[in-house]
Amino acid sequence: MLGDDAELTAAVLAAQDGNETAFRTVYRAVHPRLLGYVRTLVGDPDAEDVASEAWLQIARDLDRFSGDADRFRGWAARIARNRALDHIRMRGRRPAIGGDETELTGRPAESDTAGEAIESLATDHTLSLIARLPQDQAEAVVLRVVVGLDAKTAAETLGKRPGAVRTAAHRGLKRLAELLGADPESTGGLDGLPPQREPRGRAVTSASVTQSVARTQKDM
Repeated sequence: MLGDDAELTAAVLAAQDGNETAFRTVYRAVHPRLLGYVRTLVGDPDAEDVASEAWLQIARDLDRFSGDADRFRGWAARIARNRALDHIRMRGRRPAIGGDETELTGRPAESDTAGEAIESLATDHTLSLIARLPQDQAEAVVLRVVVGLDAKTAAETLGKRPGAVRTAAHRGLKRLAELLGADPESTGGLDGLPPQREPRGRAVTSASVTQSVARTQKDM
């Protein structure tokens, strides 16, 4: 294990031993993408509060966690999702859930159009468009592309089968590309989006972000 994943795994282990500096390192590495996920669930006005509640639970239960950086991201996302759904229930609103896609078979796209489209946007605008997707698609896209989870870990977070998550993400990326094509504001850079994890520790460039998104889409 190399690069950012190794550093995050080491920081999590140190934080479990009570190292406050290590916990701050974990927070800085995970929070931006986790907050983006929460925003797709509860909307921007409440996202910070819900994410804060999630981090309080993460800190409280950290000694119960076991695993590497990948598993930690999934564990943190699952906690954030539960806090978000609790928040939605408390305010008397339910998320708009799309149709059940469990029986659908996702197939790779013929191009990386969605990946290129995502890279052309600033973070807030991207997430606002993702939030317009059916909830299952929005969550799958954010967990896989923004948070950086693989299909298995994303499926565990959502309580679904990996195939269903792949399909939802694939359909969501296709729909997102359509929304971007119809949106006059979809210009600019993706400077605010936390870069995708590079498993071999390579420097992340805008080209590597596009390639990561394309790989995600082709793995559906």
